[in-house]
Amino acid sequence: MSRTPKILIAGAGIGGLALAQALRHRGLEVAVYEQDPTPRIRNQGFRIHIDADGNTALRTCLPPAVFDQVRASSGSNDAVLGMYTEQLDCTLRQQFPGITEELITNVDRNTFRRALLTGLDGIVHFGHTLTGYELTDTGGVRVRFAEGAVAEADLLIGADGVGSAVRRTLLPHAIVRDLGVRCLYGRMTLTDTTRALLPPALAHGFTWVSDGIGCGAGFAPLRFRNLPSDAVDYLMITLLATPEHLGVPHAELQRLAPPELWKLTNSATANWHPGLRALFAHADPESFFPIALRAGEPVPPWEPGPVTLLGDAIHTMPPTGGVGANTALRDAETLAVELFSVAAGRRSLREAVAAYETVMLPRGFATIDSSLAMAAQLFGRAV
Repeated sequence: MSRTPKILIAGAGIGGLALAQALRHRGLEVAVYEQDPTPRIRNQGFRIHIDADGNTALRTCLPPAVFDQVRASSGSNDAVLGMYTEQLDCTLRQQFPGITEELITNVDRNTFRRALLTGLDGIVHFGHTLTGYELTDTGGVRVRFAEGAVAEADLLIGADGVGSAVRRTLLPHAIVRDLGVRCLYGRMTLTDTTRALLPPALAHGFTWVSDGIGCGAGFAPLRFRNLPSDAVDYLMITLLATPEHLGVPHAELQRLAPPELWKLTNSATANWHPGLRALFAHADPESFFPIALRAGEPVPPWEPGPVTLLGDAIHTMPPTGGVGANTALRDAETLAVELFSVAAGRRSLREAVAAYETVMLPRGFATIDSSLAMAAQLFGRAV
């Protein structure tokens, strides 16, 4: 391909935006189409862990000024992992070494997304719901949107998450398995009053609490390095259990209003340590929403072409390993480097996609296996 390829990214999530930043910075023609009507995300979570691989990928993908903005709006470094019983008996506590102030260890999802959108005006198009695509006679791809728009590109990248419309067309046989575990996400705003409620064991890093009979909870504070005007410091609270343990079928759980979900977390932890119960009791009732934990089943390699996938669109994984976002960032980094070689004339577009998929597929599904193993360890059973 003698000209610079036109690249279309479906999905303005973490991986899609990081890739768009990398391509735009190198002068490649890129457009992002996102179904959300505005930059503010749907309910997908609050605090995101960024590991060493995620840091490396961000530095590769982001222009220095954007990286600095991401870092400045990230959470204060807090590299502690703790595991406790529901009565706050410690079973593991680990301090991770080598964490410097230059590293990013945690971000707020909304703040992170806004920073990743920096400089992408006119490139990211909100309110575009991809419904499908077709290959063109010239070897490219034509994309259709529910709102009536049509776009063409030399390469379509499905970064559109667990419900990926791109994946459904490219790999209709791919399976995303429901793990039978539900996660109720919420948060407690950190004020002078609520900070005093934090047990010392939960004041730093990420803490996992398990009652040993199928119910667990994750706690992680996010204290901004530089507090945005429209944000607050908070404690992320997640309750994980089966619908049977919660006593609410999945369909009904999805229909419950946030305050009802909040009440459910309080009732499910009624016999826990008073220090833990206080955190649920003082959480923000309107902040709660449910998510079903899922995992993608491995798929064999396919013939490389003008369509590929990134992040949860191909390797959906449970949050138990804390690496879902980092894996998407690594995908963005790997694909960006390959596409740079196309722009430099060293590889054809098909060769670059093939090289990316050769790395991305085994890496992503190996990471799913690790996350499932961690889930089994946390819940005391296979999921």
